[in-house]
Amino acid sequence: MKLGHDANDDLSYYVKARSPQHTNAQRLSGPLKESLFRTPYTPPEASANISIKSQLLSLLPDPTITEPDIGTKIKDFALCCAALASASNSSSQHLSWVPSSLSFSAISAFKNFAEAYYGDAMHPKCLMKVGELELALSGVVESDKKLIMELMPEVLPLLRGNIKESAIDASDENDGVSAASARVPVAFAILAAYQLRWFVIQVDVPYIGKLCPLVIPCALTALDHWSPEVKFLFSGPRHDKLHISCKNVTAAQIGGYADVILDACCQNIASDDEIWQYVVEMSVLLVTLTQQSNPRSSWYEKLLNEMLNHLERQPRNKERRIAWLSHCEPLFNGLGLVLLAHFRRLFPLFFKWMHADDDETVLLVKKTTFDGTWFKYKDDPNLTALATLDVLM
Repeated sequence: MKLGHDANDDLSYYVKARSPQHTNAQRLSGPLKESLFRTPYTPPEASANISIKSQLLSLLPDPTITEPDIGTKIKDFALCCAALASASNSSSQHLSWVPSSLSFSAISAFKNFAEAYYGDAMHPKCLMKVGELELALSGVVESDKKLIMELMPEVLPLLRGNIKESAIDASDENDGVSAASARVPVAFAILAAYQLRWFVIQVDVPYIGKLCPLVIPCALTALDHWSPEVKFLFSGPRHDKLHISCKNVTAAQIGGYADVILDACCQNIASDDEIWQYVVEMSVLLVTLTQQSNPRSSWYEKLLNEMLNHLERQPRNKERRIAWLSHCEPLFNGLGLVLLAHFRRLFPLFFKWMHADDDETVLLVKKTTFDGTWFKYKDDPNLTALATLDVLM
């Protein structure tokens, strides 16, 4: 990471000689640390041997801090604020103990520190290097967003490592959920996923696309984790900030990561019921984004086949069929006439669902088949030629 002049590689250069940053860190973290210390906390029964509260307290500056440590402490301060701020939108038992007032205090403390940090006339224009790309942050108006992006090259790999510690080692056939949990409590991976997600959703267009080389490996590590809670944080619902951020990334910015991302989507189709809807939603978004001009892409076929395999195993699962019918139209649009090649598998499902005992399913089937993508190709002159293909026989 480059900050200002090329000779300097990290935050410590700017803060070693500047006691105002030391003073600001102490001044703003003091009330936050006191409020956090006074907040009641009872560890979840399944994680009774660890304390997320103690972990967060350890991230806040100690009164005996020495100047050379201040660069590290700024990162730790940001990580603590990220965790507390995330709690306001969290249903996790690991963060549910954090009151909304403490979340707002953390957001305010971080903003105030960032404003003081960039308000210093000694702080030069910032440049950040991501791979071979040098990213100028001078156009970022909000100081807190600027500081977040400045910290990301150091913070994101750290959080990715924290998530990976309790992941299953695919190269070890004896490694499983029990072994991974015994090695490192999953609560730390969940905390890291919340912190990681908070950092990512603070970044606006056009910077989010330019930071793909940093963000995508971290997101893939989270999606590869065995914990549904870690996966969920990177496969959120349509109106979630992370989902909206993905919509603002271009296929060119995803670049060479497209295949590995879509492979992760395929691997996660067979997810737990609690995140099935979000995995389908994010998978459809990503395949249509990266393969939009190629309806014969193997990824369209792989994803649709994985979804159909899952639906055929549980055709009477109301939640799954409604979730899939609600989000499949962009996938059908992307496939175009090639969709008809899957008719033999789709029709039996549609026929069963047309006779389901819930109105929502019936209406969604009608919308998909008669009002949506399927029906609009009935008069296409290429339909006859397509019907002769071996794949339809």
